[in-house]
Amino acid sequence: MIIKTQKSIAASEITDPLIFKQRRQIIKSLLAITGAGFAPAWASENKPMWDNLPQGDFSTHELTPTPLELIKNYTNYYEFAFNKEDSTDLAQHLAIDPWSVEISGEVEKPTRFHLEDMVRQQTLEERIYRFRCVEGWSMVVPWVGFSLASLLKSVKPLSRARFVKFTSVHEPEVMPNQRSNAMLTWPYTEALRLDEAMHPLTILAVGLYGDVLPKQNGAPLRLVVPWKYGFKSIKAIVKIELLEKPPLTTWNQAAPHDYGFYANVNPDVPHPRWSQNSERQLNSRFFTPRRQTELFNGYGEQVASLYRDMDLRHFF
Repeated sequence: MIIKTQKSIAASEITDPLIFKQRRQIIKSLLAITGAGFAPAWASENKPMWDNLPQGDFSTHELTPTPLELIKNYTNYYEFAFNKEDSTDLAQHLAIDPWSVEISGEVEKPTRFHLEDMVRQQTLEERIYRFRCVEGWSMVVPWVGFSLASLLKSVKPLSRARFVKFTSVHEPEVMPNQRSNAMLTWPYTEALRLDEAMHPLTILAVGLYGDVLPKQNGAPLRLVVPWKYGFKSIKAIVKIELLEKPPLTTWNQAAPHDYGFYANVNPDVPHPRWSQNSERQLNSRFFTPRRQTELFNGYGEQVASLYRDMDLRHFF
């Protein structure tokens, strides 16, 4: 993991600037406010990307980001398609400007934020995280986002709040599998324990590779929880609820023996249909030789204490 908070991140050609001009300007200006004079981590072929970068409060891994084109075009977005390629084109039909997010439930200050207003109130950071899919492949993603804890603190959770539920957009007119009620119960939902949601590693992402988030990657707002399998990192969030009791989540409801509520990356706990001991890494050659999967996706030093009283052999 690498956290960069004091740098200006150069643009890449991801989305149409005419469509997202205001949001792009906000993201770039907020990134620029945190500091100037730093080149993007991937800009130099001669320097390792971890050299001379301001670091966060955690130990770091020396990670090389997966090429942008692979990140953009190898996605699971089942609202649009059940393969990884078609969703890239189909997602472009989703209107994401304007966008608002409702925060409700066990909070003192229930609020509906316009996304631009939400982003202006936060400190944007670049977080270079490992991303591990339950299917057994992985990538390294340079997200741009902000602390979920900071957002939740702004609405003042009540003492009885124990869980945080997230709900994705429901747009069956442009999402074919929502329209046909295929496979899952829509809209997509996910959840965390409140202490997981408040952990410093947990972010809401609004960007990728220094620019606005592509639609197929969950624009305009997605959750990123790097020590959990990727299906926990819900896309296109429109609602956040703080709850006293654990809610049902989409995959856990659809296949509880295959997709657990916690979904922490654990090489010693297999999926019912395949091992999780190793993973295929996406890179410029598409897949490299398999690497050994790490407990908590390599973030155990930061998050293992959250589960000290749990038998990890029995929690998927």
